[in-house]
Amino acid sequence: MFKRIAFSVNGKAFNFEVDIRESLLEMLRSRLGYTGTKKGCGVGECGACSVLIDGVPFDSCIYLAVWADGKEITTIEGVASKSGELSEVQKAFVDEGAVQCGFCTPGLVLTTTALAESGKEYTRDELKRELSGHLCRCTGYQSILKAAEKSLEGHICTSVDSPHYKQQHERNEG
Repeated sequence: MFKRIAFSVNGKAFNFEVDIRESLLEMLRSRLGYTGTKKGCGVGECGACSVLIDGVPFDSCIYLAVWADGKEITTIEGVASKSGELSEVQKAFVDEGAVQCGFCTPGLVLTTTALAESGKEYTRDELKRELSGHLCRCTGYQSILKAAEKSLEGHICTSVDSPHYKQQHERNEG
């Protein structure tokens, strides 16, 4: 069974029929050529296939293509500027050496981009939790965490006097 859907990827509009059983990952990679979105575990556990849907990170391997109807999808190919200049998040990942084999990097960059664009303030523990849906076998996570923190400068809550910091620690202790 097929359904016609209309959506955009990285600002480019699409309108075509998809098999109702087809995952967003399959559609992006096989039908549209967005191969920066990686196929990892296939069950929503590793984060390699993460994309932004209306600005929110999702594992595209478990998100059906038909659900993308009317949505704006951002893949790693849509993060850099039109001229090819890396985004601030991408630069931070390069600067901090958080790009070793690169397989997990697109999903991590997209999730970090969503966090940076949220405008919210995060404690280090909250940042770790937000990135916990991504598996990396190369970096040991410290460089990834440093890159995410660098990307969120001004949105990382480290002051013990901050109400946000106090609220988070009260919840953890209670």
